[in-house]
Amino acid sequence: MGDQAFSLHRWESEFSLDPALLYLNHAAVAPWPRRTAAAVAEFAKENATRGATDYPRWLGTELRLKQQLANLLNAPSIDDVALVKNTSEALSFVAAGLPWKTGDRIVTSDEEFPSNRIVWEALATKFGVEVVRVTLAGQEDPEAALIAACNERTQLLAISSVQYASGLRLDLQRLGQFCSEADIWFCVDAIQSVGAVTFDVTASQIDFAMADGHKWLLGPEGLGFFYTTPAARNALSLFEYGWHMVEHVGDYDRLDWTPARSARRFECGSPNMVGTYGLAASVKLLLEFGIENIARTNIENSLYLIDILETTPKVKAISRKNPSALAGIVTFKIEGVDHGKLRERLQQRGLVCAYRGGGIRFSPDFYQGKEMLDRAVRLLAEEAGL
Repeated sequence: MGDQAFSLHRWESEFSLDPALLYLNHAAVAPWPRRTAAAVAEFAKENATRGATDYPRWLGTELRLKQQLANLLNAPSIDDVALVKNTSEALSFVAAGLPWKTGDRIVTSDEEFPSNRIVWEALATKFGVEVVRVTLAGQEDPEAALIAACNERTQLLAISSVQYASGLRLDLQRLGQFCSEADIWFCVDAIQSVGAVTFDVTASQIDFAMADGHKWLLGPEGLGFFYTTPAARNALSLFEYGWHMVEHVGDYDRLDWTPARSARRFECGSPNMVGTYGLAASVKLLLEFGIENIARTNIENSLYLIDILETTPKVKAISRKNPSALAGIVTFKIEGVDHGKLRERLQQRGLVCAYRGGGIRFSPDFYQGKEMLDRAVRLLAEEAGL
C-alpha cells in the first residue's frame, strides 16, 4: 500500500483510546483496535445465541490466524506455527524438550525478561547445564559479545530480539548465521519485536521463536505463537499430551496415535477461540497497514522521542540512538529523581508508561503521532520539576 493511504488519520480511526490518556505502554499490554473489540464482542454474541453450532467456521478462523502469523514471520509454512498460551509456555517447550547433558552451555544476555531467564536457570539445577549471561550494556558490538561467549559446549543461544528494559534491538540475521555455522540452536523471544518491526524467521535462520499477542500484536492476553522449523520441533521431546496434538485429530475412536507432524503437536487441548478471534482481527490490521510501514514509523518515532528527551535538562536516554538498534521502546533516566515514584505520578496524570531498567520506559506505537510524544515529554518535565 502507498504512503498516502498509510495516513495518521486512518491509524487513529482504528483505535478508540480515551483522549485523556497518553498511552505509551505497548511494550507491556497494548490497547485493542476497534476491530478487535468488535470481533470479540461478535464472537461472544454468537456463542451466547448459537453455542458451537458453527464450530467449523471457528476452526477456519484459527487456520486463518496461523496463516496470518506465518505471513508476518515469513515462515515457510503454516505447519511451522502453533498457537500457545503465552511466551513462557513456548520457552518451556524448548527448555524441557531438548536433550540436555551435564556441561552443556546456554548463552543468553543479562537483560532478559524473567520468562527468558528462569526457564534456562532451572536447567542448571536439574541437568547441570551452564547458563552464561552476557553483559550487553556498554558493548559497542553486543552481537559480537554474544558470539564470543559461545564455545564447543554451547547447545543454545537464547535471546530476546528486543530487550524489554533498554529497548535494544539485536541483529538477528548475524546471530542466526553464526548459530547455523556453529551448529547451535537459535531461540528468539520475539515478544518485543513482532508487530513493531520486521521479523523474518527464514532470513535470520531461527529455530525457535515465540511471542504472546498482547503487546505489539495488539491482541488479547493468553494467546501467542510458537514457531519451529521441522528439524527443531523434531528435536524436542514432548511433555504435554491431549486429543488435539495427535496426527489424526478428530478421530476419537482411534486407539493408536502419533504426535502431529506439524507444530500442532504443541497444542495439546481445546483452543482459545475467543482469543483467536481477537488476535486474528489485530494481525489482519497489521498486515493491511504493512509491517514495513509500521516499522519505519516506530523507528522514526523512537528517534524523535530520544531527541526531545535529551533536549530536556537532566534527562539521559538509556536506549541507543541508532535506527538499527531501535524498535519502539525508549527508556531514559532523570538525574536526582525517584523513577518509581515519578512513574506513579505520571500514571495519575494519565500518562501510562512503565518503570523498567532503573528508569522510565515509553513505548508508543505506530498510530500515535509526534504531537502525543511532545505532550508526554512536557508532562514528564512538569512532574519531574525540570
